[in-house]
Amino acid sequence: MTTVVTDTGVGPLLRGWREQRRLSQLELALRADSSARHISFVETGRSRPSEEMVLKLAEHLEVPVRERNALLLAAGYAPRYAESPLDAPRLETLRWGIQQLLDGYEPYPALVVDGTYTVVAANRGIGLLLGGVPEHLLSPPMNAMRLTLHPEGLAPRIRNLREWRGHLLAQMERQIALARSEPLRELYEEVAAYPLPERIDPEDRPDAEPYPYFALPLRIEHDGRVLSFVSSISTFNTPMDVTVAELAIETFLPADPETVAYLRSLAASSAGG
Repeated sequence: MTTVVTDTGVGPLLRGWREQRRLSQLELALRADSSARHISFVETGRSRPSEEMVLKLAEHLEVPVRERNALLLAAGYAPRYAESPLDAPRLETLRWGIQQLLDGYEPYPALVVDGTYTVVAANRGIGLLLGGVPEHLLSPPMNAMRLTLHPEGLAPRIRNLREWRGHLLAQMERQIALARSEPLRELYEEVAAYPLPERIDPEDRPDAEPYPYFALPLRIEHDGRVLSFVSSISTFNTPMDVTVAELAIETFLPADPETVAYLRSLAASSAGG
């Protein structure tokens, strides 16, 4: 996901982000403590924004960190945010903290993905769900969307696949609109084209009874049981590194007492064995 900077000036780029966010020049000016006249001059190239103004406008336009570097380069400034490999020494504390979080969440599943859903870390709870998945989907770089929606992956075991698939595709569409990521768009087109299983589970019909949960659950078969989870996604606040900005931690909260009891029994037997 390397940032590509064309010879397009910063003005048209900022205008594109503003229009995508559906803000008028006046609305953006009020948010950025500027004037509509100055915003107009910046967008048309009549005025070169300061480095501080580029960052301020990017903040109010919710421009992703990676694209903020592109805006700075287009304006003639050096990138502000580093893009460190995840195994870089400067991210050692981050890696340690993530692993502590994942381990502490066991026996429930949790994983960390980057901006294109490549799995960069996971706990043993995730491994529990992946039994029987073919090696070609598990080989690095392992991708969470492919694992979930591929007809040879978890898809045939997801009882409410149509709903869960729709949720995941909508999530990717929102990210594509926000980040303008071509690799993410290519992944979306790939997984959206995967065929649905011919078998339709009774609870996956449009007229099925609504779920008695506070959020859409992931209902997945495992060793003859149906486990139910509600997922939660966390990101890092005010990241100063492109890599860190694109990390997302997804945890799966058991959605019923039966799932809790089953996962705890598996953890107990594993610890005792």
